[in-house]
This record gives sequence, structure tokens and C-alpha cells, in this order.
Amino acid sequence: MEILDLPFMQRALLAAVLVGVIAPSVGIYLVQRRQALMGDGIGHIAMTGVGLGFLLSTSPVWMATAVAVAGAVVMELIRWYGRTRGDIALAMLFYGGMAGGVLLISLSDAGSNANLTSYLFGSLATVSSEDVTAICLLAAFVLLVTLGLRRQLFAVSQDEEFARVTGLPVRALNLLIAVTAAVTVTVAMRVVGLLLVSALMVVPVAAAQQISRSFRLTFVLSVAIGTAVTLTGTVTSYYQDVPPGATIVLLAIVVFVALTALATPLARRRARLGGTTPGECTLEVPAADVPAARPTTDDLPIRP
Repeated sequence: MEILDLPFMQRALLAAVLVGVIAPSVGIYLVQRRQALMGDGIGHIAMTGVGLGFLLSTSPVWMATAVAVAGAVVMELIRWYGRTRGDIALAMLFYGGMAGGVLLISLSDAGSNANLTSYLFGSLATVSSEDVTAICLLAAFVLLVTLGLRRQLFAVSQDEEFARVTGLPVRALNLLIAVTAAVTVTVAMRVVGLLLVSALMVVPVAAAQQISRSFRLTFVLSVAIGTAVTLTGTVTSYYQDVPPGATIVLLAIVVFVALTALATPLARRRARLGGTTPGECTLEVPAADVPAARPTTDDLPIRP
């Protein structure tokens, strides 16, 4: 294929695959925590890191990672201690991050509106070899956390009080989720852009939830959907000369709509096979003297 003979498209496709895998891997925990828009806020903050990278003539990806991680930690601290004025503090943090990034890029010698647009909405031609190296290292960290600690992260995302009673370090795990989300945002910004990365973290998960109710299957399906739409969107953007980020997000929304349309017929079919009507529910109460076996985390139902 012609597209595979071009070095910049080889880099773009590799970055797209990595982003398609790790964005839903983190997004599944954010959706469970009712923090679907967290990636959008981190993207605003990361813009300051991009501006610092241009101003200091260093790697914008690594500088954005450092600033996004610091911003994610501050967001978690505000969530813990902010109380009633926490939303105002978060709003100032988000808008200040975006404004700071635009200002710093304008002050740098290497910065321009084209540079700004490529980080806000993604750009295939600007993915360099250094960016690919950084993306590979950061993606490896994200996968190590989201897969290696999936049981602990699921427990914290599903019910913090239950996780605390079982002895899990809830605050440390919350911070780890926030840091991992920040790293994911900086990994994905070269493909889908800082303003659209949150959609890639959330929409594939929401689409997978339409036909799945277990954590394991939802995880697998969301990663498959994320990888498919990023690859398809990247190839489409090359041949049709359209923005990659917007194309990828719109494809993810199309998949969500399609799976939503299939959800009701699938539910009716499952009900018929199970011998119940769609609205029927049965409840079995275990005997008081026989403790019920505790299910594994991978088999627990995911919060719709």
C-alpha cells in the first residue's frame, strides 16, 4: 500500500494504534467514576506545557506531560478539599491552562498558529520520530497501570467506601488514575488533539457498554472500537485530506449510535434465551448462614 511507504504515515499509524488502545483503557475508569470530562480539563492544562516546550525549546510532548500530571494532581486535591468552591477553582485552572498555553506559544520564536492548531486538533504530518518514542514510552506506562492494577482501580472507581473498607489505598489509587489520564491526554494530542482527546477516552467505552455489562468484555470491546476508529480515521484523513482528530471522533460517535440501535434487539434476544421478558427481574437471596462467594473483579457488572 502506498500509505505504508510514507515515513510520516508510518509514524502516524503507529501513534494512532497506541492511542486507540490506551485512551479507552483509561476512559473506562473515568466513566465509572462519573468523570467523563476529566480528560477535557487535563487537555486545557496540557496546553500550557506545550507552550512551555516551544518557549524553552524542549520537547512539547514531555513538557506537556509534566504540566498535565501536575494539573491532574491539583485537580484531585481540589476534589478532596475544594468543597463548595471546588468547581470555581477547577474552572480557573482549566481556562488558565488554555490561556497560558496560547500566550506562551505566541511569545516563543518557534511558535505559530499552525503549531497551535496541530496540538489542539491533531496533525498527521507533524508526528516526528521523537514524538513516536515519547508516545511509545508513555503508552507502555499507561498499559502497565490499567492492566496490572485493573482490579484495584475498578474497585476504587466502582465504590470508594467499599475499597477503603477492604484496605485499599484509595487516595493513592485516585491519584494514579488522574496521573494516568494526564499521560494519556499527552499521548493522544498528536493524533486527535487536546480538545478532542476526551471524546476518544469516553465514546468507545460508552459504545461498548451498550452491548456489554461486564467489566472484562467492556474493556476489550472499547479497546477494539478505539483502535478501529483511530486507524480508520487516520487513513481517511490521509486520502480525503480532512482533520484526523475530528474524523476519528465522528467515527466513534457513529459506532456508538450503531451499537445503541442494536442494544434493544440484543437485550430482547438474551431475555428470550434466558426465559424472561425484557422487563422481568428475578432476585435470589442467599441463606444467612451460607456466605455468598465473592465474584472476581473481571466478572462484576459495570456501572451503565
